[in-house]
Amino acid sequence: MCAGGGGRGEGEGGVSRSRKREGGNQRLLFTEAKDLGPAGQTGERTAADVVAAVPSSSHLAQTAPQGARRAVDKARESYTDARIAHWDKVARSLDHWQGLGGCYHRRLTAVYRTLIPEGRRVIELGCGNGDLLAALRPSFGVGVDFSGETLRRARTGHPELHFLEADAHDLSDLQGEFDAIVLSDLLNDVWDVQDVLEQIRRFATRHTRLIINSYSHLWEAPLWAAARMRLTRPNLPQNWLTRADVANLLRLTGFEVVRQWNEVLWPLPTPLVGGLCNRVLVRLWPFRHLAVANFFVARAVPAPLAAEGAPLVSVIVPARNEAGNIPAILERTPEMGRGTEIVFVEGHSSDDTYGAIERGITAHAHRRCSLFRQPGNGKRDAVQLGFARASGEVLMILDADLTVPPEDLPRFYRVLVDGAGEFVNGVRLVYPMQRQAMRLANLVGNKFFSAAFTWLLGQPIKDTLCGTKALWKRDYDAIAANRAALGNFDPFGDFALLFGAARLNLKITDLPVRYRERTYGTTNIRRWRNGWLLLRMVAVAAGRVKFV
Repeated sequence: MCAGGGGRGEGEGGVSRSRKREGGNQRLLFTEAKDLGPAGQTGERTAADVVAAVPSSSHLAQTAPQGARRAVDKARESYTDARIAHWDKVARSLDHWQGLGGCYHRRLTAVYRTLIPEGRRVIELGCGNGDLLAALRPSFGVGVDFSGETLRRARTGHPELHFLEADAHDLSDLQGEFDAIVLSDLLNDVWDVQDVLEQIRRFATRHTRLIINSYSHLWEAPLWAAARMRLTRPNLPQNWLTRADVANLLRLTGFEVVRQWNEVLWPLPTPLVGGLCNRVLVRLWPFRHLAVANFFVARAVPAPLAAEGAPLVSVIVPARNEAGNIPAILERTPEMGRGTEIVFVEGHSSDDTYGAIERGITAHAHRRCSLFRQPGNGKRDAVQLGFARASGEVLMILDADLTVPPEDLPRFYRVLVDGAGEFVNGVRLVYPMQRQAMRLANLVGNKFFSAAFTWLLGQPIKDTLCGTKALWKRDYDAIAANRAALGNFDPFGDFALLFGAARLNLKITDLPVRYRERTYGTTNIRRWRNGWLLLRMVAVAAGRVKFV
């Protein structure tokens, strides 16, 4: 892929620097009315609306005087000119020669399609011929490259996308917000990686995902040899960045790595062998250290939400045979954010739980409460109903057994609004437990599933089955839309939420809590039967999340 140094002139259908200073770039990017809302939203808006909605900090050189632009040293100019000429030449050669790189790029495309759902706003720097961007099927797709010859072919092949001939080091004429930012095989080729990452920071919201893949240093010699034999497209000298290098550069530019992993162990078109190597062996030690590509998913480190933007919080309380705990739930659940609503979902209790909730709501008329009786069975069914009926922007789960005290919920709230995490997962395995809080078999099972999930999801998960969790409503809606991909046999719903959060590349944050003994009733968990169901779900998820 190409796009590192600096655009020159006006390719076919392109936008020159003089036109962009006069606002031509706004016409290029914001002429369509559809899907021009903020990242993750849709709606009919005009170009003027979009430009006005961008924060003032996002306007850089577009409104700055020409003299404010940075001087570029001669070494950098020479580097850029050489790469433009090189990638123009490569583009022309690909009209009649493809080499053996097709298998590698098809695998990259398959991986990116698992990371970016269709219908998102996507920008790709170093877009090349636009094939990867088009394969993502964005609602609004922007490709940036500095090779005029490459973009000429991209515009012909993908007229539904928007292409801009520009330097990845100077994106001051481009504005807007995107759900996903793609840098595929770009960082190895640019003059200043930190500069490029600083440029794209302004396109990211709290929910944007930056996805990067770069060549592993281990493959420098094999790729050079393959290019010399004309088996792959040639490259000029590269920046051979380690995974630690990329993670550090992301941190320096205001990004946080959500997860990182390796892809493509066998970049050749070999049936059976390619699938085995690129879907299975590349996930395992020691083979993963031999992979061609290092992948990173990162997010912009968000600023804490201002007090005036505080969200409404919905606390979902699944309750079955918990009549004795209802008064304490209503008395002890704190107000958070713009207010707290308590959504009770009663699960066909044999005691008077439903009546206790009705009486409690009447006695606490000042509180925002609602009560539903679940149509099905199990905690998963109750939580899904509660989430569907909740009106808050933040969703929380509080088990009615009160083994996690309601007074801990503000900690979950702070993690979300301060930006320290996007899916907050309670952890019972840090502090010592009260004697009857968890049986030995449950403890062993929890530790096993925690280790399995950490490996499967690529993020540390210390406790998979703590009932107390918190997430944004918009993220839950996205998880629910893809729920069928993992099946509906999770009896508790915890696994489904964790897998869904991982598939969306949300930042999962563990929050330690003190786990208490029950003071009323007995557990509703059937540990052996439910344990087998959870094992089955782990096996299914391995095939649909890990080995894809």
